[in-house]
Amino acid sequence: MSEDQNIKKENKPNLGMKKPKMSFNFYWIYGIIALVFIGLQFFNWNDSVKETKWDDFEAMLQRHDVEKVIIVNKENAEVYIKKDSLKREVYKGIDKKNTGPHFIFNLGTVDGFKLDLENAQKKIIAKDTLRKTPAQKEQILREFKPLSIEFKNRKEWGGEILGWLIPIAIMVVLWIVIMRRMGGGGGGGQIFNIGKAKAQLFDKDTMVSINFNDVAGLEEAKVEIMEIVEFLKTPKKFTELGGKIPKGALLVGPPGTGKTLLAKAVAGEAKVPFFSLSGSDFVEMFVGVGASRVRDLFKQAKEKAPCIIFIDEIDAIGRARGKNPMNGSNDERENTLNQLLTEMDGFGTNVGVIILAATNRADILDRALLRAGRFDRQIHVELPDLEERKAIFKVHMRPLKLDKTVDFEFLAKQTPGFSGADIANVCNESALIAARKDKPEIQKQDFLDAIDRIVGGLEKRNKIISIDEKKVIAFHEAGHAAVSWLVEHAHPLVKVTIVPRGKALGAAWYLPEERQITTSEQMFDEMVATLGGRASEEVVFGRISTGALNDLEKVTKQAYAMVVYYGLNEKIGNMSYYDSSGSQEYALTKPFSEKTAQVIDEEIHKLIEKAYLRAKTLLTDNKNLLEKLALLLLEKEVIFKEDLEGIFGKRLFDKDVEEAKKEEEQKQASILAQNDNVSTTLDPIAEEKIETEEKPKEE
Repeated sequence: MSEDQNIKKENKPNLGMKKPKMSFNFYWIYGIIALVFIGLQFFNWNDSVKETKWDDFEAMLQRHDVEKVIIVNKENAEVYIKKDSLKREVYKGIDKKNTGPHFIFNLGTVDGFKLDLENAQKKIIAKDTLRKTPAQKEQILREFKPLSIEFKNRKEWGGEILGWLIPIAIMVVLWIVIMRRMGGGGGGGQIFNIGKAKAQLFDKDTMVSINFNDVAGLEEAKVEIMEIVEFLKTPKKFTELGGKIPKGALLVGPPGTGKTLLAKAVAGEAKVPFFSLSGSDFVEMFVGVGASRVRDLFKQAKEKAPCIIFIDEIDAIGRARGKNPMNGSNDERENTLNQLLTEMDGFGTNVGVIILAATNRADILDRALLRAGRFDRQIHVELPDLEERKAIFKVHMRPLKLDKTVDFEFLAKQTPGFSGADIANVCNESALIAARKDKPEIQKQDFLDAIDRIVGGLEKRNKIISIDEKKVIAFHEAGHAAVSWLVEHAHPLVKVTIVPRGKALGAAWYLPEERQITTSEQMFDEMVATLGGRASEEVVFGRISTGALNDLEKVTKQAYAMVVYYGLNEKIGNMSYYDSSGSQEYALTKPFSEKTAQVIDEEIHKLIEKAYLRAKTLLTDNKNLLEKLALLLLEKEVIFKEDLEGIFGKRLFDKDVEEAKKEEEQKQASILAQNDNVSTTLDPIAEEKIETEEKPKEE
């Protein structure tokens, strides 16, 4: 389906479609129970009970309307009115069918209420017997019955239950909030789902639309990983011959080279369910959660088989056991790794489940993870070469409005060492630069400015620099340019600038050669060119400054690598102290003795001083040309390769591209011819040996 069809499909109104029903949540029950208890607390079951006060109650007593009084919990008095008295106008608002209580009031203390009630009844008797004959008084006293008082204790179950339920509810809510924060708020963040895997599933409903056509470059990696797609599409083709489908593949390479994109393309090509998650999704502060999530992940994968599990940044849980710098504090990562190893190749079989993993540091992974039967193959995703960068530029330039001057091959040559992510950033940055300048199309210069911006940083033309400092910077950068022009193996120069960019006050831009191996002469010449800036300051001004900090750092590391790693020093000899496993990162001692360390320091110092002396000699011999170049740089602020050719002349070591190709072809042809001669001379010797071996057998 094309992108236009997808857009139309998404824009169609949902006519006649039912709205998705809300899924049931267990927490609704808790909410309903809480609301019921709150309602019980505040709901008044008898609406006919009215609150009153002592004065009104005393008036009821004087009218002889009160039938009885019940004191509840020694706090409230419930008043019951006689049925005949309810017909009076005073009790108009009370339901006649209500048997009571009809009124309620707070009595204060029980003893005080009894005393007040006794005094009130005495007043009633005195009032009733006032101006009566003795016989009438005696009859009134005989018929008078003191008001009956009952005592009852009632428990308010709603209030009591709510009293201990609310603190528990608050604790549960706080627990859920804490678990959500720790688990990231997803399905694994809920209290009952903490052990569930947080993998994102792409299946037929949410199918990945990326395929191998969207992945530019990486041709070798695509050829290797295409086998996995074949395993998933037609497994019988391999199993009929007795072969077993591989368990997993590890994508190894620098950041930004397209490992995650390649895994997505596998899912898009195979059209099978694809579980995607990061290695850090397994790790929690609670012991056992990571292993539980691994088990749950493989359980889901077996139900969806055939499928792919993709674990990005697997070094988060796959670090070699026993080499963790935090070893002893928490072994949750090791528990997770052990469970992953068991699931990948334990007693149980995972038919149709293939695991893809990506990492930038394969050297620190556990050996058990990399053995045959688990991650059967390692697919190296390296930085793109010239042709691959050209293809990547074409992919990322599809949505851009380009000028006719933009050349893919030229830009690919200008970006050696760039990853796919860097090239995507160059394309995006060029569009922003063109838009900032109100251009209708993106031009070639916009791409060059974008490359400069990414490599060196933002230009800072407003930075305050004195005239003397600017002169020192100009001679420093001119020294770099001059020495790199005069030595044989230095990288070809592109341009030199004294405009501050990023943290640098000036810069010399080179175009590194794409080579797989480097000789000691090439590394030495690069060191000479790097020290050309400081040498220029000493030759011209007779003093040095702090501006060569970056140069000195680079030269020191390069010299250390030549002596310690590459075995390019005569005194140290053919020895290398490089550790490809990465275990030296946590080692407290060096892999060489103190005496050897002293020799290494001396040899590094000699090598750097030799390179510095060579740079000074070259600049002293060409001091006039150096001054011309520095003055031109002060005038223009940015100079290019053509300006150096105008001052120094054509570079002696530059070869035409066609000549270099012809020389390479001639070398290859001579090597093939030598191989043919060797094979023809070896054939008769082999025949003679066969004859001599067969003769004794015949005899």
